[in-house]
Amino acid sequence: MPDNPFHIVETPRFTVTYVLGLEDDPLTVENTDAIVTAPDGTRWSATLLTHREIGRVMDRWSVSGECAGGSYFQVQDLVIVRDPGVGSMTKALADIFEEYGMDTDVLPRLRD
Repeated sequence: MPDNPFHIVETPRFTVTYVLGLEDDPLTVENTDAIVTAPDGTRWSATLLTHREIGRVMDRWSVSGECAGGSYFQVQDLVIVRDPGVGSMTKALADIFEEYGMDTDVLPRLRD
């Protein structure tokens, strides 16, 4: 397991900094936050979850009472991936920026 909570992936178009929990394995993580950074310093936030993880979170909330007892799930910068791991997550982010360009508003832009 990582000693450092940050897992950095370089792509030809951007860098992704995944924020992993101490128990998270980059190969199997199903719920993580990330910061995408373009070469010019522009940054976006993303929350990446698998379908399965969304179900687990909503089930937990049905007990804790959060989000009206788990009756809804809302995250502003959500990207849902089919498969776990930062590889799958990076592929999804790369596709978003390929399809919408590096000036996209698909993900929330972080301000300095």
